[in-house]
Amino acid sequence: MRDKKNRLETLKMLISSKELGSQEEVLKELQLEGFQLTQATLSRDLKQLKVAKAASMNGKYVYVLPNETMYKRVSDGSTAREMLESPGFLSLDFTGNLGVIKTRRGYASLLAYNIDMVDIPSILGTIAGYNTILLILKEGADKHNLIADLSNIIPDINKATDK
Repeated sequence: MRDKKNRLETLKMLISSKELGSQEEVLKELQLEGFQLTQATLSRDLKQLKVAKAASMNGKYVYVLPNETMYKRVSDGSTAREMLESPGFLSLDFTGNLGVIKTRRGYASLLAYNIDMVDIPSILGTIAGYNTILLILKEGADKHNLIADLSNIIPDINKATDK
């Protein structure tokens, strides 16, 4: 099961960082990351992640994660494994019932996806950009509880908010 979790995380990072338009392209990228799987397994993984196809900025149809249809991809030459091992989180600030998470280039969509997949009671929703995530909080949300909840997804969050 651990292999599947690693594979799914790698798949999300690949889809977030590269314009992949076919399952064959995705399989090749996964092979470069050390995963050997069949097209049927890949199809099940894509379905589980609710991956869709959308037009990219150049008009090519590519795989996207949910709520990522206009995501601007970036590739800094890192492999998906290197990107997964590197913390993308930079900072968290609040104003009123809004939180703003700053990430390294290209990490916002994946991090917002992971936040959306966990039920955090004080978050109404997220909007991800290139390197920024907007958190819409419920009125009166306790920010210390929110940070505690987010620390399950973002281990470094306490270091950045303990100012």
